[in-house]
Amino acid sequence: MAAHTENEIVIGAPMDVVWDMTNDLEHWPQLFSEYASVEILERQGRKTTFRLTMHPDENGTVWSWVSEREPVPETRTVTARRVETGPFEFMEIFWSYHEVPGGTRMRWVQDFAMKPDAPVDDAGMTARINANSVVQLELIRDTIEKRAREQVAVPN
Repeated sequence: MAAHTENEIVIGAPMDVVWDMTNDLEHWPQLFSEYASVEILERQGRKTTFRLTMHPDENGTVWSWVSEREPVPETRTVTARRVETGPFEFMEIFWSYHEVPGGTRMRWVQDFAMKPDAPVDDAGMTARINANSVVQLELIRDTIEKRAREQVAVPN
């Protein structure tokens, strides 16, 4: 049995700005409040293997894992999966980007299953992901919209 989440937001910025900023892995700690660091381990074609490390949680635990991410600029989609799954049996993420009136809609679809000995079950992780996605998407939107305004204010 697998769990499934879908979350999205409209970002008031051009597609290219949203695409470039959200696919710039080295700068994810400036986009996501939960990530302390990103370490690029390997680049092979479009696929990047990288380690994400989170800030300590409420118990002081620092979570870290390796993921693979492959953007497809032609379709404005990204597939990602955890290589080091930690408490997950598996975790796959699909990002899609669409131009809409007022900007760019960015959507995250996550399919996963928790291991039987994980600290939370599928339902608990679904609730956590859905709650945190709202927070992270709003931060990403605000950061990208600010950057887009700055780029308009200071043309090259």
